[in-house]
Amino acid sequence: MTNTTGELSSRPAAEAYMSRVCFKVGPPRLVGAELEWFTRCPDGSRPSLDSLASALGRYAPRSIDPTSDFLPLPSGSIVSVEPGGQIELSSLPYSSASEVCDALASDEVRLRSMLEHAGIALGGGAADAHRPPERLLTLPRYCAMETRFERFGPFGKLMMCNTAAVQVSVDAGADADDIRRRWTLLHAVGPALVAAFACSPDLYGVPAGGWASQRMRTWIELDRTRTRVPLGVDPIADYAHWALDVPLLCVRRGETLWSPPGDATFGDWIDGHLDDEMGRRPDERDLDYHLTTLFPLVRASGHFEVRYLDGQPDGEWSVPVQVVDSLLRTPSITEEATALIARTAHRWDDAARDGLTDNDLRDAAVDLLTLVADTTAEPRVRTEVADAARRCRSGAMPAAHSREERA
Repeated sequence: MTNTTGELSSRPAAEAYMSRVCFKVGPPRLVGAELEWFTRCPDGSRPSLDSLASALGRYAPRSIDPTSDFLPLPSGSIVSVEPGGQIELSSLPYSSASEVCDALASDEVRLRSMLEHAGIALGGGAADAHRPPERLLTLPRYCAMETRFERFGPFGKLMMCNTAAVQVSVDAGADADDIRRRWTLLHAVGPALVAAFACSPDLYGVPAGGWASQRMRTWIELDRTRTRVPLGVDPIADYAHWALDVPLLCVRRGETLWSPPGDATFGDWIDGHLDDEMGRRPDERDLDYHLTTLFPLVRASGHFEVRYLDGQPDGEWSVPVQVVDSLLRTPSITEEATALIARTAHRWDDAARDGLTDNDLRDAAVDLLTLVADTTAEPRVRTEVADAARRCRSGAMPAAHSREERA
C-alpha cells in the first residue's frame, strides 16, 4: 500500500496507483484535441521566445513568460510552446468532436491574428524540411530529453524541434471491458490512420524519399522502450508494468531535475537501487512526473491521448479529429472498425514508410473513413470525411485548403 506521505513502497503499490490515475473509469462522453503549428519570421527564421511572449501577451505560457496571466483564449484553448518554437493549442474537453473543432477553429483565428500582428506566421504540416533543428526552450526537462535521445542519433532533436502533430484525447471507458475495447481499437486502427494522414515526406537533414511520415519516423527511430507499450490482454496491467521498466528520463532532486546514470528505471528506484544517489524512495509526485516523460503511441493519462497523427496542412486538421472520435462513438462502430483493419493492425513501420502506396494500408484507410462517413449524422463531417476517403483511394496525401474553402 501507499503510505501517508505518498511514498511508493513497492511495485504493486505503484501499479495500483497507475491503475487509478491512468485509466479513469466512467461513461465515455468527452473528446479534446491538441494542434501544433510551426512559427516563422518573415525571413523564415524561428521567432525568439521573447517575441512569441510579446505577441501572445496575457495568453503566453509561463514557460516563456513567468509573469504571464496565462489566460485561455476566448473559446477556452490553452496556448503552449514546444521546444523548437512550435505553437500548440489545447482545447477544452467537449461532448463532440464538432464542438472541439469549432472551438479550436475560433481560437486559431485569434492566435493567427495576434502572431501576424507581430510579424510571426503559423504554418501547418508535420515536418520542417527547411530549418536545422534548434531548441529554443532551455527548461531542464527538454535538456534531459535531448541528452537521452542523442544516444539514438539525430532524430530526437528533430522530433522535438522540427515536427508537429494532431493529438486527439478521449475518455478511457465505462468499465474494464470498455477500456480494453477502446484501447485495442485505438492501436488497431493506428497504422491505417497513420497512412491516411501521413503528409511529411521531407524533414531537414534526412534524405528525401522513402517515408510518407518522417514525423512518425522520428518516433520509430527513438528509444522504443519509451515509445512502445507491449500489448497484452489487460491494458491497465500492461501499461503499469511497462511504465515501471522504462528508463528514467529525469527526476526531481530538491528544486532541480537530475538525470540518473545509465538505464535506471522507476522500478529500480522503488526497489532501492538508487538509494545512494537519491537518498529517498519515490513518491506519487515522482511517478506522476515519470509518466509525463513516456511517449507511447497512445498515452494513458486518465483519458487516452492518440499521439500518432501527423500535423495536417492548413484547413485539414479537423478531419482526423472527427475520425478518431467517430470510431469510438458506439461499441458497434468500434467493433466493425476493428474487424475492418485486422490485416494492418500492427504495421506501424510500414504505415510511416509506405503510407498509401501500400495496397492493404490504403484499402484499410479507405474502409475506415468510409465507415465514418456512412455512420455520421452530421452533414459537414460526412462531406469532409468522404472527401478524405476519396483522396486516400487515389493515394494522395492531405493538401492545404484555406479556412474559407474548408468553411
